[in-house]
Amino acid sequence: MAIERCSGNETARGFATLVILCAFGAASAVAQESAAPPPADMPSHHMHHHMEGGDGAYHHRFEGAEHWAKEFDSAERDAWQKPKEVLEALRIDQGAIVADIGAGTGYFATRIARLAPQGRVYAVDVEPDMTRYLGERAKREGLTNVIPLLAQGDNAALPEPVDLALVVDTFHHIGDRVAYFARLKSSLKDDGRLVIIDFKADSPNGPPPQYRIPPEQAVQELAAAGYTLAEQPSFLPRQYMLIFRKNAP
Repeated sequence: MAIERCSGNETARGFATLVILCAFGAASAVAQESAAPPPADMPSHHMHHHMEGGDGAYHHRFEGAEHWAKEFDSAERDAWQKPKEVLEALRIDQGAIVADIGAGTGYFATRIARLAPQGRVYAVDVEPDMTRYLGERAKREGLTNVIPLLAQGDNAALPEPVDLALVVDTFHHIGDRVAYFARLKSSLKDDGRLVIIDFKADSPNGPPPQYRIPPEQAVQELAAAGYTLAEQPSFLPRQYMLIFRKNAP
């Protein structure tokens, strides 16, 4: 689910259908998805699968987790992704149950796991190699509350309702977003939150410009899916951040 992919140098997040969610994969985000050809040192199996889907999503595969970890978890990403500020804004409780949709190599999932030692973090991705890497990383770092989940299809098949669903640099990879997030509502607790972080039009990182989703469009689509915008922090230099609550039935 390399859902986390379109971050940093977003050659990354291919989560086209991502997410446990939406069939795509994970934020969570560092590979620069540009129209330019891939770097010369990029393994050949990463040099394909850039394509537009008929569902309006930007589809990109993210095999080779160890390679992408150098991008997704780089120190350079921290400067603009501002993970500490993001997590402070989310006010995550120690016992929170969180879904990181498009978790990629675990950039946010591992940080959240440390903030919620009594909770659980479902690290969701559509790429089998990413979930494999996440499991190994969680074991290596002693994070027993990180649970990798391989997303299949467009159904948010989370095993239990969550307090927070975080979608970082993955929204533009999701096809049929209104239907996808409408289904996701059943996996959010009544007071649960959905957080979308994705690239601004002028960001030097991210997918090709034509695949970027303006925040106004994201708000409209999620309103159609049954959510209300609750907060819109503005401290991220290259991304917008939208915090939603689901509407009452």
